[in-house]
Amino acid sequence: MLGVTLVSQAAGFIALVVAVAIRGEIGSRSFAIGLLAGLGGGVGLAAFYRALSLGTMSVVSPIAACGALVPFVLSVATGERPSGIAVAGALAALSGAVLASVEERRAAAHSPGRARAIVLAVAAAVALGIFVYFLGLGSKEGDALSTLFGARVGSLCVLAVVAAMLRAPVRIPRSSIVAVAAVGLADVSANALFALASRNGLLALVSVLGSLYPVVTVLLAHVLLGERLTRTQRLGVTLALGGVAIIAGA
Repeated sequence: MLGVTLVSQAAGFIALVVAVAIRGEIGSRSFAIGLLAGLGGGVGLAAFYRALSLGTMSVVSPIAACGALVPFVLSVATGERPSGIAVAGALAALSGAVLASVEERRAAAHSPGRARAIVLAVAAAVALGIFVYFLGLGSKEGDALSTLFGARVGSLCVLAVVAAMLRAPVRIPRSSIVAVAAVGLADVSANALFALASRNGLLALVSVLGSLYPVVTVLLAHVLLGERLTRTQRLGVTLALGGVAIIAGA
């Protein structure tokens, strides 16, 4: 899993190198803020995948999905003031994302590694929340491309160090290279869209909307793979979509 992450991150990095080369300049302050974001992102990804290896998706994913609370709280603490109805929509959307990521089967209460998995999932939520906050901050107050470039440099450095420490294999099957590269390009595209959204909206709200990817994953699994949605997941999807509608109308 770590090898796939490194290769996909590298693919996104190459795309950003091309974009920076075409433009020909990097904003130093935005790049520095992006580095902070990338350090959080790299630590968050490493902690998240390690948590998954020790626990189960039904325990780890809902905790990690709460990472959106970090940029929300930081944004409000530093002066953003979304309306009351927008906050209500954000809380509904975040609750929906958490519920949508809950699987039907849960880990046994005394399963090996469960406590460590929970601690790592909390660490992943905080670190990924820091990534989102600084990515949005750098884009809002400076240059989005420089922030994205710095973030990718930071995350790649962290993941490379982790891979070296764990002596994790980086090679992936040749047949999967195109698919993994496509994932990396989709990831950097999503980050770019988030950066642009942060320039035009409140980071407190944009960060919550950007955390709704579990809802999309669940819906795609249902439509494309025929996976059954549990009642909890259906409630989560409904809450998330309702929260988005409230924020949009606020």
